[in-house]
Amino acid sequence: MLRFNMILLLIVVVCALGAVTSQHRARKLFQGLEAEQERARQLDIEYGQLQLEMSTWANHPRIEKIARERLLMVAPDALGRVVQPLAARKGGR
Repeated sequence: MLRFNMILLLIVVVCALGAVTSQHRARKLFQGLEAEQERARQLDIEYGQLQLEMSTWANHPRIEKIARERLLMVAPDALGRVVQPLAARKGGR
């Protein structure tokens, strides 16, 4: 009988250790899940900010202003021809 009780006690201890181990692992996994969810929220915020920045950089009036000022580009006339001023032509003509 004593041997049977010792075996049952050993089984109970092993089961208890298994339960504690599985709870600890579940808590660690849940902490990891929360950390990844927070990272996903931060990446969503950054993605929204980048979309806003991209729309600002690709704004049509801004591009047109840069084309006129930095690249010295002009819009074509009604016939689709562009007349360059003499100073902008290469070779002086």
